[in-house]
Amino acid sequence: MIFVTVGTHEQPFNRLIKKIDNLVANGDIKEKVIVQTGFSTYIPKHCEAHKMMSFEEMQQALKDARIVITHGGPSSFIEALQFGKVPIVVPRQEKFNEHVNNHQVDFTKLIAKRMNNIIPVYDINDLGQTIDNYDEIAKTKNAGESSNNKQFNDKLGNIVTDLLKQ
Repeated sequence: MIFVTVGTHEQPFNRLIKKIDNLVANGDIKEKVIVQTGFSTYIPKHCEAHKMMSFEEMQQALKDARIVITHGGPSSFIEALQFGKVPIVVPRQEKFNEHVNNHQVDFTKLIAKRMNNIIPVYDINDLGQTIDNYDEIAKTKNAGESSNNKQFNDKLGNIVTDLLKQ
């Protein structure tokens, strides 16, 4: 199962949801897909969709998923990491009116470089290939069942602190 979450930011993230729905419709994704759509206005036709999910429902979806795809909000991909997943992170972009600025792109780039424990996708057209090659890509990342969550959280805390000082 693939679990997609776009968080609770009030701007729609239709670009990601439409792409996932199209990949399922075209047969590029053959497994079940659950999407938490948040405030997006596009309703998937080929995926199980939930506007919002309870904490327990989110935890279960993260636990059950083979692949987790998130927006670039840190809490979303940190949760996936805590379940031993290597998340595919598709940051919201200002040019698509998905957020007020590009801080998700900047933060995703920083974490990908410093921590090497997420799979960033900046061009939505690369998402299908990334899903197809997920298992091989995930093997090259510093995450999963053997990752040290405390060390990650400490490093992440330092990165956030450094960013706030700027």
